[in-house]
Amino acid sequence: MSRMLLAPGRYIQGVDAINEIGSHAANMGSKALLTGGKRALSFCSQAIQASLVENKVGCHQEKFMGESSDSEINRLVEVGKANGADLVICAGGGKVIDTGKAVAYEMKVPVIVVPTIAATDAPCSALSVIYTDDGVFSRYLVLPTNPDCVLVDTGVVAQAPVNYLVSGMGDALATFWEADTCAKSCKPNALTGATPPTLSAIALARLCYDTLLEHGLQAKLAVERKAVTPSVEAIVEANTLLSGLGFESGGLAGSHSVHNGFTVLEASHGKLHGQKVAFGTLTQLVLEGRPLEDIQEVLDFCFSVGLPICLDDLGLPNPTREEIRQVAEATTAEGETIHSTWFPVTASMVEAAIWTADALGQEFKKEVK
Repeated sequence: MSRMLLAPGRYIQGVDAINEIGSHAANMGSKALLTGGKRALSFCSQAIQASLVENKVGCHQEKFMGESSDSEINRLVEVGKANGADLVICAGGGKVIDTGKAVAYEMKVPVIVVPTIAATDAPCSALSVIYTDDGVFSRYLVLPTNPDCVLVDTGVVAQAPVNYLVSGMGDALATFWEADTCAKSCKPNALTGATPPTLSAIALARLCYDTLLEHGLQAKLAVERKAVTPSVEAIVEANTLLSGLGFESGGLAGSHSVHNGFTVLEASHGKLHGQKVAFGTLTQLVLEGRPLEDIQEVLDFCFSVGLPICLDDLGLPNPTREEIRQVAEATTAEGETIHSTWFPVTASMVEAAIWTADALGQEFKKEVK
């Protein structure tokens, strides 16, 4: 029985860290393919390129077209090859990061990940989530290695709209509960095949959860004012590093499968990844029969920072029984990580858990008014 802990080659975080990227890039290649969305590049492209020039690394910049899909990956691979790139730098949120990691894999070159928002745990993982061009979840692409370098400038992250940081907390919220499920079931990690999680993976996942409870609200309030405080640094690390190490080495379970299930409903596409994962965590806790005090703690945290706790919060004020059944069936599709739990899971069980989580969330809101 093997255990495995995965991690990026190096992790750098702090205000103005972006100015250091050239020194790291120079150890990996001589010409970079830099890709990112319009907003991300407007924040950091100038600093990245200046640092690359200073360290004698060439660069070709190519705008990311918005979806982590096979067609976008293939397009960027061709652009990179045509421009002689031997290094990929991807700057932005989860989808451009997943795309950049996949592009580097296809090109067989190193990758530097530069998150400009702390909205997901994608930066550190050896995994890319692939969607269709229309934004529907397609599959997980498990990569042979983690990113060579993850560089997070908290000054840049604090300039992003606060809902991205909060979404990252929703993604990180699942880390401990999914790792705990995988530890209980002792089933092979869906990402690595190893089982059970290492002690360090469980400890990191728990630290991630405790950090959210301790610093989440303070960090949200600070970023609303574009400020960087110790709580902001703590939450950025929790959202990015602790969640990334915890989910990949601890394992995924119900929370992320429920997220994937909701992508079949177009009405949910306007919500961020972590927002759907947060409701997925509540659904997982209900499905697994967790103690009410645990569910109440998660409800309280989510409500305090503004994460969804009911279907209305997901943009689904009056879903039909058929729609939630579709979500439940997609959640329990063959190969989904919800099957990592310690008992067999059916679509009917998930459907019941979704409705119950929704009812608990609605009741919680009534009580706090």
